[in-house]
Amino acid sequence: MSQPGMSSKKRLIVMFLLVSMVLFALIVRLGWIQIVRGEKYKELANKYQTRDIPIPAKRGIIYDRNGKELAISASTSTIWVHPSEVEEPEKTASILSNILELEEEAILKKVKSNQSIVSIALYVDDEPAKAIIKENLKGISVSESNKRYYPYGNFAAYVLGHTNIDNHGIAGIELEYDKYLSGIPGRWIKNTDGKGRQLSFSTEKYYQPEDGLNVVLTIDEVIQHFAEKAVQNALEIHKAKRVYVVVMDVKTAEILAMAVKPDYDPNSPRVPLDENLKKEIETMDKDKQLEALFAMWRNPVINDTYEPGSTFKLITTSAALEEGVATPNSIFVGSGHIMVAGRRIRCWRWYNPHGAQTLVEAIKNSCNPVFVELGQRMGARTFYNYIDGFGFSDVTGIDLPGERKSIMYDIDNVGPVELATISFGQSISITPIQLVNAVAAIANDGKLMKPHLVKELTDADGNVVHRFEETMVRQVVSEKTSKMMRDIMEAAVADGSGNYAYIPGYRVGGKTGTAQKVVGKGYAQGLYVSSFAGIAPVDDPKLAVLAIVDEPGGFSTYGSMTAAPIVKEILEDSLRYLDVSPRYTDKEEEEFVRKEVVLPEVRNITVKEASRILIDNNLQFNTEPEYYADENAIVVDMFPKPGAKIPEKSIVLLYTKPNENIPSSVEIPDLRGKTIREANIILNNLGLRLKISGSGLAFGQYPEAGITVESGTIISVEFKPEQTQ
Repeated sequence: MSQPGMSSKKRLIVMFLLVSMVLFALIVRLGWIQIVRGEKYKELANKYQTRDIPIPAKRGIIYDRNGKELAISASTSTIWVHPSEVEEPEKTASILSNILELEEEAILKKVKSNQSIVSIALYVDDEPAKAIIKENLKGISVSESNKRYYPYGNFAAYVLGHTNIDNHGIAGIELEYDKYLSGIPGRWIKNTDGKGRQLSFSTEKYYQPEDGLNVVLTIDEVIQHFAEKAVQNALEIHKAKRVYVVVMDVKTAEILAMAVKPDYDPNSPRVPLDENLKKEIETMDKDKQLEALFAMWRNPVINDTYEPGSTFKLITTSAALEEGVATPNSIFVGSGHIMVAGRRIRCWRWYNPHGAQTLVEAIKNSCNPVFVELGQRMGARTFYNYIDGFGFSDVTGIDLPGERKSIMYDIDNVGPVELATISFGQSISITPIQLVNAVAAIANDGKLMKPHLVKELTDADGNVVHRFEETMVRQVVSEKTSKMMRDIMEAAVADGSGNYAYIPGYRVGGKTGTAQKVVGKGYAQGLYVSSFAGIAPVDDPKLAVLAIVDEPGGFSTYGSMTAAPIVKEILEDSLRYLDVSPRYTDKEEEEFVRKEVVLPEVRNITVKEASRILIDNNLQFNTEPEYYADENAIVVDMFPKPGAKIPEKSIVLLYTKPNENIPSSVEIPDLRGKTIREANIILNNLGLRLKISGSGLAFGQYPEAGITVESGTIISVEFKPEQTQ
């Protein structure tokens, strides 16, 4: 056997050395990986092999103060696919498509994806979920999930708010108390391979989710229903842009109701209830859509400011009485206007001055110059002390998100004219929650409380985890001033502009307000915000109610005729519900405690025929809109509706239109220089109807004077602008 040559030996040695070097390098590398970098790679292995699946917690329930469920979490299912485990993608997608009623192509795309796990459908009901489980499809799993559900639809939408697809609050109480309602998610930890398949040697851990706490509101579901009904009626009757109401417990500042119309359904917060808005949003790009939705979700009671107008005179009067610059019986002589720093500020009834009047009568008459004088007597700094005291310089701290601050002059910028306009509620802008809270303070012996919407937090067993106690902020005015103000407010309802809020058997106090609306940088001609702030009963106040009608477009723009009836309806229903018994005076006993009659049907007949039927049933009537309808006008609607049981001598509102079957012609008179009352009488005598724009004396009309028109024609008359009342 021949021996290997030197060249072969050298090659073997070289190969041996190369293999040895490679093995040495591998050993070094292996040592580096396992010893030096071992911990790092161990962490990476755990990271990529361990799947930490969150298990959502059940969101807490939102209750009203009496335990009525207003927002709940309904148990639903989520359908998942593990693409690597699916054996027959097309068949699986087809079966899921039939059960879930979804597009097969979209499901197949998810089934064939490269991801380890993909959700097929969220919030699936029990029946389809059970059907999928029954199919026993490879790679398909069903897990329990929760969907937020609001049993009453759009009821109290701006109080409750809503959640997003991940069950996180994004408005209202849902957002403000999200950290309590959300709970703590659970976890499902397991080891999987690169395709998402569970490893045979892995350990599995499951951590139970901790459900969220329940929130008990101060809202009373019954009173909220009263408020929602009254607001919806007002929205339709007055053809307003928006109507909103706040009902507050005077003693505790608990919000018993907060209603806004038009609103939205929290179950489908991205789908407007208003069909016109829905169509508009469909044509917008995504940014504009989002902007429109956020505008729809805004709560005007908390997030928006407005000029309060004459309702702010309650603040001015309280401050003046507390400072002693006037008494309820102080005499003021009204000439229809007052000069301030060379500027003429007129009363709303400047053309027919109120003359000598007490402070009580000035409130009833809503005479602007009187309140200008009160502001002057106090001075800007003193007056501002009370404005600050009543909480207008800061947010109230109510437990809803996005509360806005008022827009006020800095004290150093308040001159004579600014002081004058502030005194009767112009040139400042406040939130409705600030005003109703201040009015409640006036009624509550001068004590300003912090408004709140949540009474307590409870666990799943009903145990109270935390109770939110009532909080007194400060004493603003004395009990004596509070008592005087309650009597003054009662006089404004019994004999003044707030008479539409009068309720027989209950002592109601309040103040109207009608302010020209600010649009952009100035006042918009013909656009108003009408309001009424009321309390009851005056001798032992329990409820404070603020109603605001934004841009009323119906028969009247005055707060006395648009907002006051809303407050009356809510107070009358709520006081009876709260077992506050009526106490009639002798006069009321004789006049109002009477038997009930069933309201007959009088629609689609003439006013003359309707009047006979109503009078025969011992009922009275008024025609609406504000003009007087001729006896041949047709009744198109009525309030209350036919069949309602109402007391004898009640006033029924008849909504009319011209009778097109009566062709009689009339020549239109010249109305320039006439008051609203005079124009009304002239046109009524001619069988014509008046449509009012502005107030004061007439200076323009359409059709023009001298033109011949049919009886019942509406004459639009513009009156010279006047100060707000």
